[in-house]
Amino acid sequence: MSRFTTGFGEHGGYRIPTAEERLVLTRSVALLLDGDPEAARTELAEVDFALRTVTDAASGRRYAEVADAASESGRANRGWGRVYVDLDSPPRWSVQVPHPLADARTELLGARVLRGAPGGVMVLAGAHRNAAGGGAADMAHRADSVFHGVVDELMRRNLPGVQLHGFANESFPGRDAVVSTGAGDEATADAERLTAALRGDGLKVCTAYSARCKLSGTENEQGQVAAGQQVRFLHVELNKAVRSDDAELDAVAAAITGLTVRWATP
Repeated sequence: MSRFTTGFGEHGGYRIPTAEERLVLTRSVALLLDGDPEAARTELAEVDFALRTVTDAASGRRYAEVADAASESGRANRGWGRVYVDLDSPPRWSVQVPHPLADARTELLGARVLRGAPGGVMVLAGAHRNAAGGGAADMAHRADSVFHGVVDELMRRNLPGVQLHGFANESFPGRDAVVSTGAGDEATADAERLTAALRGDGLKVCTAYSARCKLSGTENEQGQVAAGQQVRFLHVELNKAVRSDDAELDAVAAAITGLTVRWATP
């Protein structure tokens, strides 16, 4: 994961996909979710993406990895990201990482959350949020990206999701985390459970689902889709101090896993 994201620069490395490219990639992931990897592989090849199987050493789970073959062959990185799908269980939930590197170590947290429960899908952005002008690479606030298209497909299937973000300590002094349900309220019970778990670990949490908070994510594009489709969606912000500490990151992953284990149960 770190090898993939450490190459991201704040300038360059992202191209807005065409509508057809977004459609092909979203359709490919849909085929993968439907259990047809060979059909997905054929579709992915049309846009120079590859499908491979990777095994997580910690959990032993096998995942399908959807990745840009063009960037790996040394050609220009288009910045469209990666998708990981659990091959050993039906898809039940997602973890979303829209700002890897920019929100430092959220990509590592995403991987820890993914391995915590069966049936997970991780959608990982492929560029720094400032990689293109006009906010084009800010996946949380754009609807014209592969990232958004894939998350939209997951929500169309009614899969609950948690989206991971980070903030500077000085942006919200006195708070370690913000837990929000975004623009909707379908995941309020989940938000309450997560808040209780985080507070149990000693974190100071602002509860955007019940109080006014900074960084509440109400304008988040994926959260808007979730609200419109009445799908459970959590928007989680963590300060830099929490994200910089491995033990804290493990504790947060465990707290989120408390939810995803529930989501994984049919």
